[in-house]
Amino acid sequence: MKFLNKIIHELLAQNPDLSAFNIILPGKRPIVFIREILEENNYSGFLPNFFTVEELINTIADKQPIQGIPLWLFSFDVYRSLNLIPRDDFSDFLKWFPTLQKDWDDILKFSDSDVAVLQYMFDEERIKEWAQDLGEEDDVPRKKFLNFWQNMNVFLPVLKEKLQEKNWATSGMIHEAAKAKINDFAKNASEQFVFCGFNAFTPVEEKLVRSLLQWNKAQCFFQADRYYFNDERQEAGKFLRSHKMWKEFDDNRAFQWIEDDFNQPKKIKVYEVSGNVTQTKVLPEIFKEINNKTYSNTAVVLLDENLLPASLDVMHEVENLNITMGFPLKNLSFSNAVKRLFYLQKQLEKNKSSYYYRDIFPILEELPKSAEDEQLINDFKAKVEERNIVYISKKLLDELLGGLSYFALLQKAVNTGVYLDMLIQFCRDVKWLEIDDIQYENISHFENAFRIIKNQLTPYQIEIRMETLEILINQHINSESIDFQGEPLRGLQIMGLLETRLLNFENVILLSVNEGKLPLGNSQNTYIPFDIRRFFDLHTFLENDSIYAYHFYRLIQDAKNVHLLYNALSSGVNTGEKSRFITQIEMESSHDIEHLIIENSSEPIVSKPIEITKTKIVQERLLKWKEKVSASHLTSYLYNPIDFYLSKILNTSETDEIEEELSVKNYGNLVHYSLQEVYEILKGKVLKESDLEASVKAIDQYINIAIEKLKHQPEFYEKGMNYIHKAIAKKVIENVLNHDLELIRQGNKLEIIDIERRFENIDFYLDGNDKISFFGFIDRIDKLNGTLRIIDYKTAKIKNLNVKIDEDNVAEYFHNSERKQALQLCIYHYVVQHLPEFWGFPIETGIWSFADAKKGMVSLQFDKGNIDDAMRSVKSLIQEILNPDVNFVESIKAY
Repeated sequence: MKFLNKIIHELLAQNPDLSAFNIILPGKRPIVFIREILEENNYSGFLPNFFTVEELINTIADKQPIQGIPLWLFSFDVYRSLNLIPRDDFSDFLKWFPTLQKDWDDILKFSDSDVAVLQYMFDEERIKEWAQDLGEEDDVPRKKFLNFWQNMNVFLPVLKEKLQEKNWATSGMIHEAAKAKINDFAKNASEQFVFCGFNAFTPVEEKLVRSLLQWNKAQCFFQADRYYFNDERQEAGKFLRSHKMWKEFDDNRAFQWIEDDFNQPKKIKVYEVSGNVTQTKVLPEIFKEINNKTYSNTAVVLLDENLLPASLDVMHEVENLNITMGFPLKNLSFSNAVKRLFYLQKQLEKNKSSYYYRDIFPILEELPKSAEDEQLINDFKAKVEERNIVYISKKLLDELLGGLSYFALLQKAVNTGVYLDMLIQFCRDVKWLEIDDIQYENISHFENAFRIIKNQLTPYQIEIRMETLEILINQHINSESIDFQGEPLRGLQIMGLLETRLLNFENVILLSVNEGKLPLGNSQNTYIPFDIRRFFDLHTFLENDSIYAYHFYRLIQDAKNVHLLYNALSSGVNTGEKSRFITQIEMESSHDIEHLIIENSSEPIVSKPIEITKTKIVQERLLKWKEKVSASHLTSYLYNPIDFYLSKILNTSETDEIEEELSVKNYGNLVHYSLQEVYEILKGKVLKESDLEASVKAIDQYINIAIEKLKHQPEFYEKGMNYIHKAIAKKVIENVLNHDLELIRQGNKLEIIDIERRFENIDFYLDGNDKISFFGFIDRIDKLNGTLRIIDYKTAKIKNLNVKIDEDNVAEYFHNSERKQALQLCIYHYVVQHLPEFWGFPIETGIWSFADAKKGMVSLQFDKGNIDDAMRSVKSLIQEILNPDVNFVESIKAY
C-alpha cells in the first residue's frame, strides 16, 4: 500500500503521537490497512481519529439525516397537505419524487441557491409554453411539465421548512447547513486534519478543506500521476489540476504528491471475451501467471456485482480471499419468492375468481418449508398436473392447500397492514426451520425491512396499495446486501471499483470493462437538462466520466500486472463495446498491450449413441415382455430402441406437465374419446340415418364427456387456442359422422361391431415352440356391406399404407420407422384372423386420419406379398428385439 505508507511515514515524521491527527478518508475501507502499516512500524501510541468526509460534514451541520422511505413518507405528507394539482396518491408520488429528490440534493450541494434553480426551470418552461399555442388541455406534455415545476416551486421550499422544524435534513440540506458554519468550525478547531486521496469535492467539501488549510489546521495528500495530471486532454486529472490552482498551495505549502508511476514498466493484457459469465472462467488461467500464490497483493475488481457468484465458483482453489463487496439481496431465492408473492397479490386484485398455476408454483418452490408443508405441496402439484388445471379456483386451492402453514399469504390480503404483519410472522416462523446460513441472513434482512416499513408507516394516515408496498420493499431491498466476513489483510481481494480508493495492488484484474460499466455513460436519471446543469455548475455525466477515469487510472498506475476483461457479446443492454479507457491506453500510453480473444465456443459434441447391452436381467425382462406384446411397443422400438428400453424394459414413464395449450397427444385423445362415446351407444346396431343425425346434434355432449375422461377443467377450453382446438375437434367428429352418414344415404349397410376392442393372449410363433402373445386395443371394428373393417384412428397424416414385400426385402421390410402405420395394421389383421368370432369374414384394415377426416378410412394395400409375408417381417423385427447379441442402440434423429 504505497500511498498509505507514504502518508503514515510523513505524519510520523511530523509528530510521533498520531492521536493529534484526524484522518479524513473517502471511505472506511483503508482504515484497516493504515492500522496494519502502523503495526509494521511498531507504533505503540494512540491511534488517530478516522472520519469519512460525509461524517465530518454531518458533524459540522449538526442535523439529523433523513433519507429513503422515512423521507418519502414525510415528503408525501407535506405534498398532500398543499392540495396541489394533480392530487397524486402515494403510488404516483413515488414515480417522480425519488428522482426529483436526487436533483434537489444536487442543486443544494453544487449551486448557490436552490430557489434560483427551481425558478429558472419554471421560467424556462413558461417561455417554451409562450412560444407555442398549447390550448386549454392540461394533458399536453409541455403543460404537464410546466405545472410540475410550478408545483415544485411551492412544494420544495415548504418541504425544506418542515424538515428544518424537526432538525431533519437530506444530504443536500446537510451540505447547505454546513456551508454556513464552516468558517467558524475552521477558526475554532483545535485538531489537525489530514485529507487523504481525494479527487472530486463538492463546493462545501472544498470550502471546508481550503478553510482549514488557511488556518494551518489541515494537510492534503493527493494521489496523482504525471501521466494524466500534466496532460490537459486526460479527463482523469481534471479535478486534481483544478485543486493545484488553489491559492492555498504556494511556495510554503506544496501540492502533494504527483508521482510518475503509470509510465513504469507494466504488463497489460486486454481480454475480449464472448459472454458475460465467461469472463470469470478466464480467472483461473490468470491466477496461474501470479507467482505469489497467497495472492496477498492481488485484487479482482468486479464492475458488475452480478458476476460475484460466478467468480466465487471458479476460485475454489484460492485458500484465502476477502470479499469487500456485499452480495445483493435481490439476487437470492427468498427475494424472488417475496417478489412473486406481491405479484400474486396484484393478480388477485385483477382476477378474484382463480389462480394461474404459474403464479403459485414458483412461490411454493422458493419459499422455505417444513417437511409437512413439502408433502402437502407435492400432493397439490401432482393433482394439478394430473388434472391439467391451468386456472385453479379458490375453492380448489383451499381444498388442496388449506393445510399449508403460510396459506394465508396466498390469499387476497384484507389490506397492506395486515399483509405486512403476516410477512413478519412468516419470517419469524421460517427462521426456526433447518435452513442454510445465507437463507437465514436473507430472511432476517427481509424481516427487518418489513418491520422498518411498518414502523415508518404507522404515524401517517396514508392509504398504501399492494403495488405501493411492493415499490417500498423493492427500493429498500435493492439497496441492501449481505456482507461477507473475511480477512482483509490476507489473500485475494474481491472488490467493487469504489472500494479500491487509496489502495494499491501489484496485480489488478478488472472484469466487465465495458462502455456503460466503466464509465457509466450519459444515463443520468434526472429531470434537469444538461445545459441547465452546466449553467448552475451541477455535475453532469461528463464530471462522472472524469471521476470514473481517475479511479481507473489511479488503480492501475502503481500495478505491475493489469488484466482488463470485457464482454464482447451484444445482448440486452450490453453493447459488447469495450470501455473507452481501454482504447485510451491503447492509443496514448507507451505500454505494449497484449490482446487476447477468448471465444465462448466449443467443438460440436461428438456424442456417441447410447448403447445398452442385453444383460441377463434385461433378457429376463424381455422374456416377461413376450407375454404381452403390443403393436405400439414395436413402433416405439422402430422410432428409437432406447425409448423402447426405457418404457418397456425399465417401465419408466414421462412426468406429467401442465399444458396451457392442448398438446397434439391430448388433442388426439379428445377426438378419440368423443368418438368412443358416440359409437359406444351405436354398438351392435346396423346404423340408420336417424342414429347418426342424432349423434351429430349431440357432439357437444360427447366432447364434454371426453373432457371429463381427460380430467381437464371445462374452463380450460373456454378461451384462446384451446377454444380453437375444441372447435376443430368438434369439426373432425362431425366429419367422421357425416362420412358414415353419407355411406348409409348411398345405400350401404354399416354395422358397428365393437369400439375399443381389447384383445390379449393371441399367440404368434417365432421358431418351433418359441412364441410371443399379442395384446392391445382396436379403436373400431365395423362391418361395411359384409366386409369386416379394422379401423385405427390417427392424429397424424397417413403414409406408406401400400405394402410391397418380396423375398428380397421380407427380412428387413418393417425395420423402418416410416412403415410403422402399416406394421400396426398388419398385426391387427393377424389378431382379428385369430379371433374365432370373426372367422370366415373378408377383412379390411385401415387408418382414419383426423388430419383428413372427410376421406374416411384409408385401407392397407398389398401391392406385393400378403399378410403372411408381412408377419414374417414382423417376426424378424421381434427376433431382433429378443436377440441377446443385438444391443439397444439409440437412433439419433437428424433435424
